[in-house]
Amino acid sequence: MELLKLFCIFALIIAFVKRKFPLWTAIAAGMIFTVLLFRVSPDNSLRLIYAATVSNDTIVLLLAFYSITFLQRMMEKRLYLLRVEKAMERVFKNRRLNLMLTPMVIGLLPSAGAVLLAAPIVDRSAGKWLTQEEKAFVASYYRHVPESFLPTYSSILLALQLSGHDMTRFVLLMLPMVVALTILGYVFYVCRVPFEVEKNTYETISAGQAAADLLCVWPIAVTVAVVLILKIRVYVAILPVVLLFSILARFSLSELIPMIYSAMEKRLLFTTVVIMQFKEILMFTGVLERMPDYFQVLAIPPAAIFGLIFFVGTLISGGQAMIALCLPMSLMAVPSGGMSFFIFIMCVIYIAMQISPAHICLEIVCTSFEIDFISLIRKTMPVLTCFLVICCVYCYGIFLLGL
Repeated sequence: MELLKLFCIFALIIAFVKRKFPLWTAIAAGMIFTVLLFRVSPDNSLRLIYAATVSNDTIVLLLAFYSITFLQRMMEKRLYLLRVEKAMERVFKNRRLNLMLTPMVIGLLPSAGAVLLAAPIVDRSAGKWLTQEEKAFVASYYRHVPESFLPTYSSILLALQLSGHDMTRFVLLMLPMVVALTILGYVFYVCRVPFEVEKNTYETISAGQAAADLLCVWPIAVTVAVVLILKIRVYVAILPVVLLFSILARFSLSELIPMIYSAMEKRLLFTTVVIMQFKEILMFTGVLERMPDYFQVLAIPPAAIFGLIFFVGTLISGGQAMIALCLPMSLMAVPSGGMSFFIFIMCVIYIAMQISPAHICLEIVCTSFEIDFISLIRKTMPVLTCFLVICCVYCYGIFLLGL
């Protein structure tokens, strides 16, 4: 019965999105429906909503979004993103590389707001050859490739810590999956874009100027380096970068003050708060903790059962919550799975996150490209279906080889 309730909640959210309601409206409807179906008292509901709103995780997320957007505004003001794009065209002379490489490099920045930096570059590089939905897919998809395996992301670090698996071994064994993701995106969409860049788009830029313009990516590169090396919050790392950028690029107060307001994307920030509130109420119901018991009655292998558990749970509540709740239990239930089972679970979590209404990055990219959530999912599903098949074959192969 509780699985049916979860299905109804998810169906309601999708129905709202499909009718082109804003994502925050859909999530809020799902939250209210959750309260009613699971009979959460008004007192507890209000307490949970308040706790989620003022929680450290929510505040850190909002600050990260705001600081990333502010840095983007500064880079746009000085045409840094446009100069980097033109320089890459001059150096590589390859639109397809621009489309794949730029979001992946920006994806090294462990922040949902990072996709905002990739979106304008993808939009210009893809030009008329891809639709808005396909551009949104490329920007979101390749930005998230690093998140599938890099131990700079909190979900990967948490999973490795809970599983006890060696970090280096995990990264090396995930590389074929990263290659598969890259190739699939290329085959489905990127290959439609011309290989060569028209000469007249970069012929005014000399090789020396192109090399210099590539350095315009330094605000992003420095931010990523500071986050990875010092292990500090994204918004904290961006503060000195913004200060240095302001001095070097000679920003005046009259230029910076309007950015304080323009960087405040109200719809994005409000949606983020609602998602965190929904997640808190869903966790309170305890239904995610009881999911293994529900799936065990199915006459399918344990690995497939936990694959379903992680897929459904991640779809509704996000990957990090499912890792914390179910990963230790799944590893104990499938002790012979080893690294192959662990990689399978991490790939399933990655797949579910790319189509989850609770994934804030998807709302960001939909807003940026002015498309609806369902349109993005339609472009994503064929690629992820192929990836799931490849993942199953690969994980079974390394299981047989004892890797």
